[in-house]
Amino acid sequence: MLIIPDSVHLSDLSMPLRPRPPHIAHLPGKFTGMFLLLLILALLLAGCAPQTTQPPAAIQVNLTVDGGTTQLAVPPGSSVQHVLEAAKVTLGELDRVEPASFTILADGDSVRVTRVREEFEIQETTISFERQTVRNESLPEGQTVLIQAGSNGSQQTTYRILYEDDVEVSRTVFKIDTLVESQPEILMVGVQAPFSPMAIPGRLVYLTGGNAWVMEETTGNRRPLVTSGDLDGRIFRLSRDGAWLLFTRKAGEESSDINTLWAVSLDQENARPLNLKVSNVIHFADWVPGSALTILYSTVEPRSAAPGWQANNDLIKLSFGSGGTIVREETILDASSGGIYGWWGTSYAWSPDGQSLAYARPDGIGLVDLEAKTLLPLVEVIPYQTGSDWAWVPGIGWSPDHSAVYFTQHAAMSGLTNNEASPLFNLAVILPGENNDTFSLVNQSGMFAYPACSPDDDKGNYQVAYLQSIFKDQSETSNYRIVVMDQDGSNRQEIFPSQGSPGIEPQELVWSPEPVEEALWLAVIYQDNLYLVNTSNGQSQQITGDGLITMIDWQ
Repeated sequence: MLIIPDSVHLSDLSMPLRPRPPHIAHLPGKFTGMFLLLLILALLLAGCAPQTTQPPAAIQVNLTVDGGTTQLAVPPGSSVQHVLEAAKVTLGELDRVEPASFTILADGDSVRVTRVREEFEIQETTISFERQTVRNESLPEGQTVLIQAGSNGSQQTTYRILYEDDVEVSRTVFKIDTLVESQPEILMVGVQAPFSPMAIPGRLVYLTGGNAWVMEETTGNRRPLVTSGDLDGRIFRLSRDGAWLLFTRKAGEESSDINTLWAVSLDQENARPLNLKVSNVIHFADWVPGSALTILYSTVEPRSAAPGWQANNDLIKLSFGSGGTIVREETILDASSGGIYGWWGTSYAWSPDGQSLAYARPDGIGLVDLEAKTLLPLVEVIPYQTGSDWAWVPGIGWSPDHSAVYFTQHAAMSGLTNNEASPLFNLAVILPGENNDTFSLVNQSGMFAYPACSPDDDKGNYQVAYLQSIFKDQSETSNYRIVVMDQDGSNRQEIFPSQGSPGIEPQELVWSPEPVEEALWLAVIYQDNLYLVNTSNGQSQQITGDGLITMIDWQ
């Protein structure tokens, strides 16, 4: 740029002045000055104009990859991707490049490729078993019983390992597979409550916390029979001689069955339970009186919808050996619809002499002709409309001389258009025979009366125990009290629980096989504990206190 100081006059410039052109020489003086000024401005602008240079033919870029650095000459305006292609560098799926592949590079820039790869490593580890302690008041205080030995499990852990330029940078758990489940060690510790033991005849078995126990001679003499913790209480029946227990266990989580049927000997210490290879038994399984190791049972088909099954209403006879071998299996009744509300199922009850088998279903009771393999209806029962996913089945009980069957009868109610909705339930008795004479004994006993007859005395007399609903018109939800009466329905006495105490929940009552202290007793579950009730005077004795009792039987 040409700069002319203000103190310098044009006349002082050293450059020689050319003669004026003729066409300028005659211009006025002011035009001559303006021309000179424009000329100077043009020179100034020419001095300030940028100098243009020719762009370079290539730029230099540094590429670092696979442990080395290379200098590459690439055309100006090239991106990182162009540099990689020029160097014939192929990126893996996980490889990382810096800067990003779309970045335009300048001379002297650097590009770095980081090689990234993953590997999977599998390690097998041990799962240590847990130790669990179960307090059980069925054992004397301080006594311990190993219910289940512990065993370690194993698991397989898969790790995802990332390497950058062959250097491990991360290790994370990808998945964990359990190969063998660990089995906890379960130790039962006795904390027996200070309930006074009492002498008892026969054997009294009970289900507590999913385990089967037996009392013998006294209520303080107890021992475990099955300690798997998975008994579901659907079936829990002691043989008439008290030598064997028939029970059901929950099926495994991977099984589509509901449960399985088992038997265990009480005469052999630490006897191994026998799997009878029968599944889905809900309503009935019992020993055949007078036949060694022979049972009858009925099955259901599992369903996903409530209540969880569809009853087959069948009846099958099975005999097995002492080692569990199935000797014989015979179908007594084929699967059938089972009448009204037959999807729920049918229950059965043996006569004391083992010669007759009664059945009960929502629409009636009758006998099973074991020879002809057919049903012989005795009396029709009005089905009860529960409006829910369960069905009511009348409770039945044989007299000790097998001449009468006591049952709960659903009665019609005047004013109702639908008799199935009637809340009235009576206790009745039927005398199977030519006329099948039926007599109503107790009005409004409640739907869960569950009559049970005592052993007869030397004169052939016996008593009938049943449950009486506290709220007679609401027997479906009411609690109950135990009433004992003579066989003809007379001399009724409410014996348990005492007035003012909460009632008991519906259950089948169990009589002692013989008198205790010249009186017959009832085994009862009250507030989830075992009680023995003297039927002569109503006195009761609490036997257990852990609040875990769910089933009992006494032979």
